[in-house]
Amino acid sequence: MNIILFDEPVIRQSLLPLTFTRPVACIRVGIMTVAEKWQKYTDASVSYLTQSYLQQKFPAQFQTSSLYINGAVCPDPQLVQQVKSLQAGESLWQDGLLVAVHAGEREFKTVEDLANHTFELKQECQPQTIIQEVWEIFVQNGEQIRSDYKVLTEGRESQPIGDKYTMLYGEENIFIEEGAKIRAAILNAESGPIYIGKNAQIHEGAVVKGPFAICESSNVNVGGKMRGDVTIGPFSKVGGEVAASVIFGYTNKGHEGYLGNSVLGEWCNLGADTNTSNLKNNYAEVKIWSYAKGGFKNTGQQFCGLIMGDHSKSGINTMFNTGTVVGVSANIFGAGYPRNFIPSFAWGGAAGFETFQLRKANEVAEKVMERRSVAYDETERAIMADIFEQTREYRVWDRKV
Repeated sequence: MNIILFDEPVIRQSLLPLTFTRPVACIRVGIMTVAEKWQKYTDASVSYLTQSYLQQKFPAQFQTSSLYINGAVCPDPQLVQQVKSLQAGESLWQDGLLVAVHAGEREFKTVEDLANHTFELKQECQPQTIIQEVWEIFVQNGEQIRSDYKVLTEGRESQPIGDKYTMLYGEENIFIEEGAKIRAAILNAESGPIYIGKNAQIHEGAVVKGPFAICESSNVNVGGKMRGDVTIGPFSKVGGEVAASVIFGYTNKGHEGYLGNSVLGEWCNLGADTNTSNLKNNYAEVKIWSYAKGGFKNTGQQFCGLIMGDHSKSGINTMFNTGTVVGVSANIFGAGYPRNFIPSFAWGGAAGFETFQLRKANEVAEKVMERRSVAYDETERAIMADIFEQTREYRVWDRKV
C-alpha cells in the first residue's frame, strides 16, 4: 500500500503559519503527527503531496494504485478499514470534503491536479476528526492523546518507574518508554493517560496531569506544572505552567510563565517569564488572525492563547495577548503587549517592528539547529527564502520606507 498525504488547499491556508514550513500531515496533535498516525494504523510508507517549495524536503513517492489521503484527517480503525476497501476510482467524502481516493493508474502530481479533478464514484464516510483550523489542534489534543495512547501501548508493557519519591495516581493509565527517567514528581492519570517517551525526563517537583504526552528526549523541568491536554513534542524543554497546549518539537519553554490553549511550532524559544493570555477579560469568544480570511476570524472558543510558527522567539517577560498569532522566524521583545498578529520575520514588540532580514534569520536558525546536531542545509534555506517572499505583504512597516 502506498499512501500519499495531500494538502487540501483551503485547510492548508487556514493552518498557516504552522503550514508555512511543513505539510498539513506533519502537524502534531495527540502524541503523534497525523502522518505518524497513518503509518502506525496501516503499517505503510507515507509521503506528501504538498506545496512546490516544500516538496524537496517532503517528496511524494508515486506508485500505481496509490491512496491519496487528506493530510488533515486523523485516522481511526473504522476509517482505515474503509480506506483500505476502496477500489480504483472510488473516493471517500465528509460533508463535501475529500477524505481519500484510490487513484488506480492515475497519478496526481500536484495539489492543484487533485483539487481540480472531478470524482464520480463517491462514498460518504462516518464523521472524522479533521484539523481544519489552528485552534482545533489544542481543542482536539486531549482526545487524540487518548486514541494515540491506545494504539502505541496496545499489547506492550510499560517500563517501571523505579523512583520511590514519585507519586502515582491512576498508574494503570501511565506508560513509560525505555530510557525515560522520573524523579520525585507527581503523575496523575485519573483524568486521562500519561505517555512518557523514550529517553524523556520528568524532573524533581514536576506535577503532571493527564491527558499528557512527552515525546522522545524531551524534559519537563524542575517544578513544571503540566495541567492536562498537553503534548510536548520530541527534543524539547518545558517548564512553568502549561495547559491545553501542543509543542511540536525542538522547542524550549524552559522557565516560569504560563502557556495555555496554545500551539508552538519547531525551533521556538520562549524567554523566561513569557506569559500568554488565553481568556479575555469580558469572557467573549476569541478572534484570531486568519491567513485564509485575510483578517481576524472568530474561533468560537472562549479560551485561545498563542499560535507561533517555527523558529520564532520571545524575550524575557514577554506578554502575549489573547489570541495572538506569530509567524515564522519572528523575534518579540520589550515591555507592553505586542500586536496580536505578528508577521513572519518581524523584529520588535509593542514599540514597533522592523524586518528581521533573511541573512540574519538564517544565521540564527543555523546556530539553533546545530546545537541539536541538525543540519540547516540548502533545502532549509530555500524554504525560508520562499517564506520570506510569501510573507512580505504582511510586513506593512516596510511599505513606509
